[in-house]
Amino acid sequence: MKKIILTGDRPTGRLHVGHYVGSLKRRVELQNSGDFDEIYIMIADAQALTDNADHPEKVRENIIEVALDYLSCGLDPARSTLFIQSQVPELTELTFYYMNLVTVSRLQRNPTVKSEIQMRNFESSIPVGFFTYPISQASDITAFKATTVPVGEDQEPMIEQTREIVRKFNSVYGETLVEPEILLPDNKACLRLPGIDGKAKMSKSLNNCIYLSDTAEDVRKKVMSMFTDPNHLRVQDPGEVDGNPVFIYLDAFSRDEHFAEFLPEYKNLDELKAHYRRGGLGDVKVKKFLVNVLQSELEPIRQRRKEFEKDIPAVYRILEEGSKKAEKVAAQTLADVKRSMRINYFEDREMIEAQAEKFRQG
Repeated sequence: MKKIILTGDRPTGRLHVGHYVGSLKRRVELQNSGDFDEIYIMIADAQALTDNADHPEKVRENIIEVALDYLSCGLDPARSTLFIQSQVPELTELTFYYMNLVTVSRLQRNPTVKSEIQMRNFESSIPVGFFTYPISQASDITAFKATTVPVGEDQEPMIEQTREIVRKFNSVYGETLVEPEILLPDNKACLRLPGIDGKAKMSKSLNNCIYLSDTAEDVRKKVMSMFTDPNHLRVQDPGEVDGNPVFIYLDAFSRDEHFAEFLPEYKNLDELKAHYRRGGLGDVKVKKFLVNVLQSELEPIRQRRKEFEKDIPAVYRILEEGSKKAEKVAAQTLADVKRSMRINYFEDREMIEAQAEKFRQG
């Protein structure tokens, strides 16, 4: 069996460092590993419209932002197929068929759906498209027969829902779809990067992000304003490391070579944490170190983005070519699905002849 990756992002804004450590960086590593036969990276505009139907321009304008973030991080259209969800109509048809395999109560129990509904204040009036987007995700994943889906831990319930749909379909109609596996980040700090305000998760809607396309000065200002341990009021005070956003970011981004370059009085992050815990280390010094770490990671991304920004039509050509390729693959899966469901009426010559004979004898 081929090893295939499918993953993607909603184009509701520029991508941030949470996306980067949670999935983008890993996608590039997987792409460059040579371990996978096919890689599909989707800009999920149709899914984004489920809670932005009244503001389609927001989604439209951010297609290019997400594409630029992808390319600047190192996703290579020669090795990964970058495509736009709405340009692959087969995904919508698959979603419609899968809807018959999922109950309303099962969707209501999906933890990701529940938290997203609460965050968007949809409790009293949930758009049907938004409510059913786990089924749409199952369509996206299965259309490409993906074996691996690299995402953050908040998407685990969504992947499990896809697995349930695959099992249900295969049990009813015969072995047709591939059951995917989730691939989580290796670094636990990357699983759920908090916002700079200390809130649970970095989120575009909460305006607590450091974006991949932020200028160096933007990054510096955001890091220096970051929430830390509220009880660490003076330099000599002992500080708390666990749950401290600055140290969570350092867990996600810093390496020993960063200390040699930017903070040579410490060998590694463990030594820095130990000093902070016992007191005598100020937040400003730690934040300045984090600024340097982030700049070293983000500067190459910013420079590559500037190059791609010089030829935006070429970026759209990449997306158009990728969408055409993705549609061909999805069309084959849709044909397999319809054949298994016995709704491929016009190509089932055996059925047509049998019915013709029935009426001849009738």
